[in-house]
Amino acid sequence: MQTIFLRLKYDGSHYRGWQRQNSSPTIQGVLEKALTKLLKQEITIDGSGRTDAGVHALDQCVTFKAHLIMPVENLKFALNKILPIDIYVNEVQIVPNDFHARYSAVGKTYAYKVYTDYERNPFLDRYHFHFPHKLDSESMKSAMAHFIGTYDYRTYMASGSSTKNTTRTIYRFDLDETDESYVFTITGNGFLYNMVRIIVGTVLHVGVGKIAPDQILDIIESKDRNRAKFTPPGNGLYLKNVYYDAQTLNEFVSEMMK
Repeated sequence: MQTIFLRLKYDGSHYRGWQRQNSSPTIQGVLEKALTKLLKQEITIDGSGRTDAGVHALDQCVTFKAHLIMPVENLKFALNKILPIDIYVNEVQIVPNDFHARYSAVGKTYAYKVYTDYERNPFLDRYHFHFPHKLDSESMKSAMAHFIGTYDYRTYMASGSSTKNTTRTIYRFDLDETDESYVFTITGNGFLYNMVRIIVGTVLHVGVGKIAPDQILDIIESKDRNRAKFTPPGNGLYLKNVYYDAQTLNEFVSEMMK
């Protein structure tokens, strides 16, 4: 029995999220079915995290245990041949048996994309949140700086989570503007249920003047979910990177200091 590690990317538009369901297509369900077929044994996979319905991934990571019946270098090709067009495996390798896609991770980066055109654009809607309001970039960047650090982020956890420890560290939070969108990129040691989307919702409210930047710390410290109710939809969210060694994570975070 060996432990296999996969890196994959997917368009989450047509899936009911990551976690397998009996009645709806999910990323986990489709991938397990493909692996079971190829390896001729029942395969159960563990992901680095569960993405919600409509959420995309550029770097989702997976581990599973199996008796390999083909060279590991052939598994990537075989998987991509039978997987749907909206899921693609980037990397396959054998890892130590104590390695786990979720519990071995030391950090993650998410991106969230927003476009603000007055009229809806069907060519952007699947991969961006449509928020037709003028945004104040400087106010948003000022607000984003207050999220960096270690805090109890209970305010920014959606209901339905069983997580007891709600303290997380945010290392970096950036905003990039393109001709068609705003891209928020956030890196931390881990994230609570819907945490990234709720944080972006708060920052957007700063951008339209509903919240002042200097209110952010008070909102975080209140631990009151009612202070941060706005949760943008999943279609603008991307799991961008998963880190498994501190050096790689630190190098990425330190780039903002240059």
